[in-house]
Amino acid sequence: MRLTTALSAAAAVALLAASATSAAGATYPGPGEPSKPAPRPGGATTLKVCKSGCAYKTIQSGVNAAKSGDTVKVADGTYREGVKVTGHKYDNLKIVGNVSNPLLVKIIATGKANGIEANGADNVTMSGMYAEKYKRNGFFAVNVSGYTLTHLVANGTGQGVYGIYAFNSKGGTISYCETYYNSDAGIYIGQTPPQSKPKRSIVRNVKSWGNVLGFSGTNMKYVTITKSYWYNNGLGIVPNALDSEKYAPPEDNVISDNDIFWNNYNYYAGAPFVLRPEATGEITYPVGTGVLLFGSRTTRVEGNRFFGHFLMGFGEVQQIILKNKSADDLVGNQVTGNKFGKGGTDLNGRDIFYDGSGKLNCFAGNTLTSPTLPIDGSTLVACPGNSKMDGILNGSARAEALGWVVTPDKSKPETFEQFWVRHTHAPMKIGGKTITPLVHYAK
Repeated sequence: MRLTTALSAAAAVALLAASATSAAGATYPGPGEPSKPAPRPGGATTLKVCKSGCAYKTIQSGVNAAKSGDTVKVADGTYREGVKVTGHKYDNLKIVGNVSNPLLVKIIATGKANGIEANGADNVTMSGMYAEKYKRNGFFAVNVSGYTLTHLVANGTGQGVYGIYAFNSKGGTISYCETYYNSDAGIYIGQTPPQSKPKRSIVRNVKSWGNVLGFSGTNMKYVTITKSYWYNNGLGIVPNALDSEKYAPPEDNVISDNDIFWNNYNYYAGAPFVLRPEATGEITYPVGTGVLLFGSRTTRVEGNRFFGHFLMGFGEVQQIILKNKSADDLVGNQVTGNKFGKGGTDLNGRDIFYDGSGKLNCFAGNTLTSPTLPIDGSTLVACPGNSKMDGILNGSARAEALGWVVTPDKSKPETFEQFWVRHTHAPMKIGGKTITPLVHYAK
């Protein structure tokens, strides 16, 4: 392959990273410096919110009356509002609905940016609630040190962009949540400030489905994603590097012990949300993919189960057009101990794509049942990474992957499926609920 052609292909594939996780053109609160969490005060008060018989009829009125360390207890009911929790006077606040059944505490955020937004309030807990009809995010934490987002449901049907979103924040937990039908990502953690003693963010025991992306993380750091289900999205999990946010590239992340499957949702053929234009114009997403690392460093992808993807189970590629990077952006990633293809019963079109670029990226102990790209597996260097193989690009593999993202035509949804290796999937049960594959949305 001619060098100029290879570089053009590389740039086009890398451009896709920018399309994968733009902030939907929305104006979010300006990033501030997340602070050290304040100590939890004693003698906290519980303020009750309900539709009848309580001092507070709205969640916002309960929040307004609260102080640091208080609990706003929200009774079952429908609350038509968007709630703001702003500033350190609300540090350690808890907003708690029905943890056993979040669907009974409904936040209908019609015309509002977010269901609940915590901005500059450290260690806020949001628990036991459902949000819909938000214009941007169901539940949003920004400029904070510490957050707990648990037992939440975010339905983006309509205009919703992100279900659960943590931005410019240090450390937190997202757990036991479900997100679906969001026009960007079900769950998003982005622009993590570098830290000498990192506070990890943990995403565990969640379900994310029916979104353009199950999980997205622009320039995220110190994030562990584990024990969760990522299925029926356009793409499953996409850490990536972008100039649109600070602190590129992503690094020191872990994707471990997840079920990542059936991410073949062709939302161009129909969706319950408003489709957003890609940030790069004609470059489109590789629909049919489980995990794709766009310019990640020191990321471990280990012990996951990848199956039923019509394009590829796992892929990684450099973000070579990144301007504001301090070092190489595809370095030291380890892909180990993953099982692909569900024992041969639910195959991926390709198990792994890696074009050989970057440094010290390695693969070990993975169970493969479908071809790799390149098909001879020559780029899949055993762990630990081998510096002699660094930067040896397989141009043919990159060119083939390029075709997956530049050939489809958004006006012809069927073209997003032309490189798929299709087959049927048997229904599955998750938590007692039967789920079926989502390829084309039907009302």
